[in-house]
Amino acid sequence: MDMLTDPAVRAFVAAVNAGDREAFRGVLTEDATMSDDGSERDLAQWTDREIFDAGGHMDIESESEDGRALIVRFRNDTWGEMRTSWRFEVADNGRVSRFETGQV
Repeated sequence: MDMLTDPAVRAFVAAVNAGDREAFRGVLTEDATMSDDGSERDLAQWTDREIFDAGGHMDIESESEDGRALIVRFRNDTWGEMRTSWRFEVADNGRVSRFETGQV
C-alpha cells in the first residue's frame, strides 16, 4: 500500500484497511459519489454495509492511470474475496470526489 502513487488513493485504502470511518470521511469531499458494478449507490450506506460493518479489506494487485485506477483483491465478511477494479476521481483539494468499483 505504501507504494501507491496518488496520496488521496493511498489514504482511502489505508482508511478502509484500518476500518477507520472518521479517516475515510476525511479522505472524501463532502459531495463525494460512488458506483458499484455500474449502478449509483448511496455512498454512506454502501460503505457501512460493504466495508465498515463487514470487515472490508483491500489487497492491491496493481495500479495504473497515475495511481487512480487499481485492481484489488477485496474481501469482506459478507461476500468473501473477489477481484475488483477501483477508479478514483480526485478534486483540486486532494480529496476523493468519486470512486467506481466493480468485479473484474
